[in-house]
Amino acid sequence: MRMQADKTDGLLALIRDGKPMTLGQQLRLTVQLSAPAVIAQLSSIVMQYIDAAMVGSLGAEASASIGLVSTTTWLFWGLCVASATGFSVQVAHKIGAGDMQGARNVLRQSLTATLVFSLLLAALGMAISGKLPAWLGGDVSIHHDASLYFCIFSLFLPALQMNFLAGGMLRCSGNMNVPSLAGVAMCVLDVVLNFFLIFPSRTWSVAGVSFTMPGAGLGASGAALGTVAAEVIIACILLRYLWTRSDTLKLVGEQGKFRPQATALKKAFRIGIPMGIEHIVICGAQIMTTVIVAPLGVFAIAANSFAVTAESLCYMPGYGIADAATTLVGQCIGAGRRRLTRCFARITVFMGMGIMGFMGILMYWFAPQIIGLMTPVEEIRQLGVMALRIEAFAEPMFAASIVAYGVFVGAADTLVPCLMNFFSIWAVRLSLAALLAPSLGLKGVWIAMCIELCFRGMIFLIRLKREKWMKKI
Repeated sequence: MRMQADKTDGLLALIRDGKPMTLGQQLRLTVQLSAPAVIAQLSSIVMQYIDAAMVGSLGAEASASIGLVSTTTWLFWGLCVASATGFSVQVAHKIGAGDMQGARNVLRQSLTATLVFSLLLAALGMAISGKLPAWLGGDVSIHHDASLYFCIFSLFLPALQMNFLAGGMLRCSGNMNVPSLAGVAMCVLDVVLNFFLIFPSRTWSVAGVSFTMPGAGLGASGAALGTVAAEVIIACILLRYLWTRSDTLKLVGEQGKFRPQATALKKAFRIGIPMGIEHIVICGAQIMTTVIVAPLGVFAIAANSFAVTAESLCYMPGYGIADAATTLVGQCIGAGRRRLTRCFARITVFMGMGIMGFMGILMYWFAPQIIGLMTPVEEIRQLGVMALRIEAFAEPMFAASIVAYGVFVGAADTLVPCLMNFFSIWAVRLSLAALLAPSLGLKGVWIAMCIELCFRGMIFLIRLKREKWMKKI
């Protein structure tokens, strides 16, 4: 692994030093940065699958209680990502320009600023947790579990924020391996903790020997506790590595101020606020989708939640490649290399479209098995399979929008993509979903989503080709 990291560092040094790169070197560097990022994203999805499968085994109401608030948890999750990215993109630019001291200065300021932000967000989440299920139109039978799940999630948002910040900083410095391994480790921890927290004590028999397997029997809230405990442990590990061992960004033995300065904050706001708005737009639309789906019944809510989780197996590789695109484009922008920026942008976007297109084919064929892993309830399985097979056709264009967005973030161009997402989701997806749901039910909601994702991918490809996002070079 160390040899691989040295090769990656050597190729990244070519960007900073202004040296030419062959197409083979560009492809190799893209793959070396993308592969660990994709693994990290997939491990995150595996963790969601495990949560869904474990809770799904408890019945439809337990599944629906998590599904009801899942879009709101993604909203808060996205705001934490935006907060971290506002600083990590600055670090990528400074590393690309060879200003390592400046990169560490931004890192110190980001630790304080994002921690304060996440504490405020946690307070907001806990304050609304009691009323949230009713606001979302969920059945009264799932209000208690849904509220408790969201409250636990909100309480530990600072740990999630530090996880995102440390991982993002390491990735922008070119270190994809450590965040990737941390993601896998978090998945394993989540499995183990959920195993003991979700289910009650039960008797097992192995090779004729019976024994009691201990368990807390906390159900949906146990899934939340297992996940946040894993997040706390991994956040501590990542922060320690970043602080003491990162070749580029370690702070140990170095003096510096942690108070956020106006310059870094303004840049973080300029990058992060459009991203935050974009997450609000997307998650707000997902919440509205939940409101549209909620009257269709508990089975529809659970199936919609499972299908969204299952589909993420396809699109998370796109987010991994988008992370690599942000790093590559960010360092190229910092180094002032316009032609190389264009090359990496196109390589990453087309790679993402190819991989997610292939994943879409697999999702179509194996939809029954995928949904079957999450729930034993036949009505939920049928609805979930239908949703996945509709969505499979949109995966290549969805990839185009995901990875192109990562490119634009690396260029600190986030406002226009935010507006594009706003128009696409609210004008196309929600209007079509509201139109089709009364007659087609959950099928109509997912047809609307498929059409919108294809439209969104098209407009992102057009913006990528016009290259106005490279105005900073």
